[in-house]
Amino acid sequence: MLRIDDAIQFLVVYLRGSIAAGTRYGISYGYDLYIPNVCRKYAQDVENLPINSNETEQRIQPLSSIFYEAAWELCRRGILRPGVRRHQEQVTEDGSGGNGYSLTTMGRTWLANADTTTFIPTEPSRVAELLGGYRDLFGEGFFQRAQEAIKCYSATAYLGSCVMSGAATESILLSLAIQKSGDEEGTLRTYFSAQGRKRVEDGLLANVPDPLARKFRNLTDLLKYWRDDASHGVSSEISEFEAHEAIIQLLRFSQFSSDHRTDLTTP
Repeated sequence: MLRIDDAIQFLVVYLRGSIAAGTRYGISYGYDLYIPNVCRKYAQDVENLPINSNETEQRIQPLSSIFYEAAWELCRRGILRPGVRRHQEQVTEDGSGGNGYSLTTMGRTWLANADTTTFIPTEPSRVAELLGGYRDLFGEGFFQRAQEAIKCYSATAYLGSCVMSGAATESILLSLAIQKSGDEEGTLRTYFSAQGRKRVEDGLLANVPDPLARKFRNLTDLLKYWRDDASHGVSSEISEFEAHEAIIQLLRFSQFSSDHRTDLTTP
């Protein structure tokens, strides 16, 4: 089943391909993006339906609702906007009714740099699913805090989302440190002591090759900063952007820690 994240990624590839070719797929009138054309392209390229067939045309309506939401998400991010590219471009009633979009100036720059191979999920259920895959590896403490980060983000509680993302990161740190030392009680005692977080991290990274240790610290430093900033009792500038990035950093750190678990936990 097509999901919004899949549709967003397809739109990015579609737009990039059309710009690289110097043309737009099919008749797009005065728009950079025309949703019925996107649906046809998806039906042909992904669902392997014949070009210009009745079967392909019949797929436009069921596919359109997902691609409308995907296009709106790109509008919300400032990458697309509804309407024609410029004054006196060809306008259609269908395009004005929700089928026609154009790239913003920022969107063109973003599109040139966007890495579709590591596209960021936007659906909370998809992110929860990805993070849930590390539950057995990093434990219930990690899983609980990761899910709370997502719930907070979905509820627009961005400060709480950053705090929980940072807490889930520390759960990974603790899990790895316990695996390395084989002493859960001693590791927790160190963690709850003065400068405990730093002491546990230093102990985990002792004898770890320097490039790997630097990567570990780089992935956690920003999350620790956002967590500390969000949990203090003063006004914070943390917004949706920081909360979204915190969850993505958590995903990246989870993957990194999984991939390098043996190197990190070998005494």
